Amino acid sequence: MTAMPDIAQVHPEDRMRADLYNFLGVLLAGPPDEMLLAQCASLSGDDTALGQAIAQLAQVARVSKPKAVTREFNALFIGLGRGELLPFASYYLTGFLNEKPLAVLRADMSARGIARAENVYEPEDNIASLMEMMGGLIVGRFAGGVADLNAQKTFFNKHVGPWAGHFYSDLEAAKNSVLYASVGAVGREFMGIEREAFRMIAE
Repeated sequence: MTAMPDIAQVHPEDRMRADLYNFLGVLLAGPPDEMLLAQCASLSGDDTALGQAIAQLAQVARVSKPKAVTREFNALFIGLGRGELLPFASYYLTGFLNEKPLAVLRADMSARGIARAENVYEPEDNIASLMEMMGGLIVGRFAGGVADLNAQKTFFNKHVGPWAGHFYSDLEAAKNSVLYASVGAVGREFMGIEREAFRMIAE
């Protein structure tokens, strides 16, 4: 049985980061149902670029229907044979699936006691799983407890930073993207903020 993370150890700002990572992970793991669309629609943003992207996502979610978003998700990520986008680190970094980036990720997952859920069949280097892993590291959901900023930076720089921003830009511009264009904008802005914040942490 996995110990519950000690949320008291996590700074409120880091909890918000983890929440956004997890939120993106849920949206990218499968098409949102009515409840998740309602949660999207209830979001509010501020005057920052990320805040504006979140406000735009909420606006689109208010007029989106689950069936239409499911068709959009399938066109983007599943399709006939394959979707418009392949949301995997190996593909973005090497042009092929199941390549070295996946092997490196699996080694790092094993070292941290992170295991793929039994009902998940996609390779672990898909964007949804990586968002969930970052969220889990921040709040200490995995073995070893809360990951400090240097550990978060190492994981981000190895497995997320080199490609996730490009993926989110592609998602934002994809011809089948409607709701997911706004998801892409949120992800792109968030990845930029994270990359810059980690860059400022001393080695």
